[in-house]
Amino acid sequence: MKLTAMIKKMCPSNSELSIPAKNCYRLVILGSSKVGKTAIVSRFLTGRFEDAYAPTVEDFHRKFYSIRGEVYQLDILDTSGNHPFPAMRRLSILTGDAFILVFSLDNRDSFEEVQRLKRQILDTKSCLKNKTKENVDVPLVICGNKGDRDFYREVELPEIEQLVGDDPQRCAYFEISAKKNSSLDQMFRALFAMAKLPSEMSPDLHRKVSVQDCEVLHKKALRRGKLLPAGGHPGDALGIVAPFARRPSVHSDLRYVREKARGGGQARDKERCVIS
Repeated sequence: MKLTAMIKKMCPSNSELSIPAKNCYRLVILGSSKVGKTAIVSRFLTGRFEDAYAPTVEDFHRKFYSIRGEVYQLDILDTSGNHPFPAMRRLSILTGDAFILVFSLDNRDSFEEVQRLKRQILDTKSCLKNKTKENVDVPLVICGNKGDRDFYREVELPEIEQLVGDDPQRCAYFEISAKKNSSLDQMFRALFAMAKLPSEMSPDLHRKVSVQDCEVLHKKALRRGKLLPAGGHPGDALGIVAPFARRPSVHSDLRYVREKARGGGQARDKERCVIS
């Protein structure tokens, strides 16, 4: 049997696991081109750094977790820095439950783009939740990437602090290096804490399951509705990346927005947020 067919067969799917909506989350990575968004995602999913640069149109990833007997699904949307389709970026913001905004410390234009993105996220989410920008609660971290380089710094800390604000429960800032894997674990832990997600979702706090373990996990998932390691117990925290995950359709995304939102009378307003 070909390797791809084996992986597809062994990898558990959302429907088979019957993961409740409250345990499904979407993380959206936004920022200009060439600031390191895809490198951050690669570190999160595989622990590796890809040195070669390839422009991202939009990449979608899915990761399953078993944490303290509960199953979680985390979708990760790695967006284009060029955002050629503004309506799709707006939909990405609407469906996002947590956000990472990335700029490069040696590129002022990328910092100004993060300023615009933060405003757009708060505007869009306030429309979705029928709140003011000051009261909307959006788990968000801002990352100044490429901290490993010896360069002329174009963005100074005081203006970053002004953008972040003084409430670490609403927004936090980290200077990171995706290349050297510096401060990424702390950043993910802070973001998951803001989003009220289990801390074990952070790459350094769960066991990564190999492809060889997939078949065992798959059989146990079908039998029990839980992801468990061979010989493990519900207290174990583990994660598995779903190969060949595909980005849901626009229709599915709109349904996701409705399911995540509170109050039955807001659905039409939410759809207006997408197309306006």
